[in-house]
Amino acid sequence: MLTVSQLRAGRAMIGLTVDELAALTGLSASDIYEAEKGETFSDALLASRLQSALESRGIVFLAAGQEDASIGPGIRLRSGTADEGLRPERLNATNDD
Repeated sequence: MLTVSQLRAGRAMIGLTVDELAALTGLSASDIYEAEKGETFSDALLASRLQSALESRGIVFLAAGQEDASIGPGIRLRSGTADEGLRPERLNATNDD
């Protein structure tokens, strides 16, 4: 289960602003700000949408005790999964799909 600390850490790890996360999830920025202020999620659907969005950007959520019984919940960044495409200045007719 996603924790509020994992949400904040995941968003920070990939440098995503609240507004960017809101656009990615279809949630309002104020909903995300409110979620990040709390200690737990009061809305399971909201938590699920946030988790899915961050996972799509390479964040891996670890449950408490998942790898070691004495370690709490955490996050990791999956390496090499994000395809960021081409920068606009590199687009041309030869790479137009």
